Amino acid sequence: MIGSPKPVLESILGAADLAQKVPEIEGVPSGVEGLDELFYTVVQERGRPVVKPLGGLPRRAAVHVTGTSDTGKSLFAEQYALAQAARGEAVVFVTVETPAPFVDAGLEQRRLAMGLDRDALEAITIVDAASHGVLREDLPTLFATLDAAFEATGARHLVVDSLTGLYEAREMTARLIVRKVYLYAKEKDVTAVFTSQKRSSHEELSAEAAGGYAVSNILDATIVLAKRQVMTQAQSKLWGVPLGEVVRFLRSGGCRLGGHDTRGAVARGVVAGGAGHRRLLIQSLSKMLRCVLVLPG
Repeated sequence: MIGSPKPVLESILGAADLAQKVPEIEGVPSGVEGLDELFYTVVQERGRPVVKPLGGLPRRAAVHVTGTSDTGKSLFAEQYALAQAARGEAVVFVTVETPAPFVDAGLEQRRLAMGLDRDALEAITIVDAASHGVLREDLPTLFATLDAAFEATGARHLVVDSLTGLYEAREMTARLIVRKVYLYAKEKDVTAVFTSQKRSSHEELSAEAAGGYAVSNILDATIVLAKRQVMTQAQSKLWGVPLGEVVRFLRSGGCRLGGHDTRGAVARGVVAGGAGHRRLLIQSLSKMLRCVLVLPG
């Protein structure tokens, strides 16, 4: 038959053969103390499966961090970037929402709060898609620019804050755009952190984000951030904070590269350190897991 489709034979792969090519899963410290204990892998010891904490986000994973406004998404992205830079691994940081000079100012404040040397900033390269609209509107141009950044730095990490800015006002294209960005990260063999925004109508602790569930379905892992004001005595007793305070929540919404603890964590802000910074001590409701997010005062 004229014009009949041809099979894509190179897409047919044997699982056993692929298993020999897959690199061993290892953890990448996130920069958020305690959060790294949420991800684990399973190994065989003496014929029995044993859970082993990864000690970080799975390397080469594309991690989705979502939440409504002021829940700590950009904060997470900045701390992740600084943590990798402090370990000597270069980072390409794409800012889609905030012009680069302001991102740099935020990174400097975060660096001080985390107690890192200024040298950490030297390993972070910022790509300013906020100030250059063509990078937001045209993915080939964005990818060509990222190619140049990766070639110049040899970076092993990619941060995009936020994915939502790449398809604002055209959410119907979210799946297509997110998949292309995801495949680009895979091609570069990097560990990626992508933030995205929730709409006000979304359930705050679900993996849904602007663009629907397509974002979390495509990316490898999801971390959901949320907050709620304590309005009742019952909530005050449950979360251990006074009425009127804001309680923050964190949960792992899925991870296809390994196991993950789905139990939620609750946090409250306490004063810690100097320079007017606050830390969030996040304690698991079931395990009293301690995580720390550094917030500006």
